[in-house]
Amino acid sequence: MQDRMIGDARVTRVEEIAGPGFPAAQFFPEFDAQTFKAQEHWLAPSYYSPESGRLVRSIHSWVIRMNGLTILVDTCCGNHKPRPGMPGFNMLDTDYLDRLRAVGVQPEEVDLVLCTHLHVDHVGWNTKLENGKWVPTFPKAKYVMSRRDHDHWQAAARKPETEEYERNTYNDSVLPIVEVGLAEMVDSEHDLGRGLMINPSPGHTPGHIHITLESKGKRALFSGDALHNPVQVPLWTWNSRFCEDTNVARQSRNKILSHCAHEHALLMPAHFGSPHAAFIKAKGDDFALDWDHGPS
Repeated sequence: MQDRMIGDARVTRVEEIAGPGFPAAQFFPEFDAQTFKAQEHWLAPSYYSPESGRLVRSIHSWVIRMNGLTILVDTCCGNHKPRPGMPGFNMLDTDYLDRLRAVGVQPEEVDLVLCTHLHVDHVGWNTKLENGKWVPTFPKAKYVMSRRDHDHWQAAARKPETEEYERNTYNDSVLPIVEVGLAEMVDSEHDLGRGLMINPSPGHTPGHIHITLESKGKRALFSGDALHNPVQVPLWTWNSRFCEDTNVARQSRNKILSHCAHEHALLMPAHFGSPHAAFIKAKGDDFALDWDHGPS
């Protein structure tokens, strides 16, 4: 899948990294081998590798083009960024910007950058290294982020006990945006206009948000890291190891899946493998994926 039309909105996935990620047994705190085994028949090979025991992940941005605006949802990991202790993210040198240009988007043409949260693999391309200084990659854009998430990571970056890669993430990928006045902080729900709405979905991080899009009666939901892997649809009570408030994260995930099921909204997460997005069906108190059909 390259492009999808949500009404009049054109949505394009731009990939930075794809391939094996964390071992499933380590990634989900609620992991149960028998429960997971019952899902393997459909998870492999696009979302799980039985040979290695690792989840398959994609790290990508979503580009929304609508009503003359170019909007980027999350900005992946970024290049040349020191991430000690996180070898999969450390000092990368990818062709992400070339891939963005290949789908017809120049960095100078981006109007809005929407940050679902401020983790290492969602804000990296907020900035780029230029003459030894971190500068905005998208110089004409407003970078919209949760005030609660910003304040949490700003405080964490000032504490020596915080993991170095987390301090670096704030200091090289968020702080430079704030310092030049391109950050737009939002609280609670926030109407961006043109059918775009920011909605709180805390738990994974304190200020995690998701974005809903409606155009011509069609709907999509960009869920950030409320879900990492498709197995978290049928097993929606399972959190990732990076969810900070597990009970709240579980409630947010349920709310997102319920919204998608009842509003016929296409779920567009940040890390699902191909085909990267799916419709959701409610089955009593549980949920199922519908990769092919969508609303009837």
